[in-house]
Amino acid sequence: MLSNSHDYVRPASEAERAYLEQLIRADFARCHPDETLEYIKRHASFSKEDKGLLRDWMAIAAIRAAAYRIETAFAVAVE
Repeated sequence: MLSNSHDYVRPASEAERAYLEQLIRADFARCHPDETLEYIKRHASFSKEDKGLLRDWMAIAAIRAAAYRIETAFAVAVE
């Protein structure tokens, strides 16, 4: 996780944000059964706890996206 509260993922576009959210949506729902990602996104603007939670989950999404890019590049290089 990112330890500095000022470090967070800044998706370049809405398409990238949607992709990152898609990477974490199922795990978020499993870990937080009483909340949705949309709920956290809405409340992040006025809740410090929800902002931090969203930041941490988006950091996980960014790490997963980077891993998929590396995995894909490796698979292409092997072929």
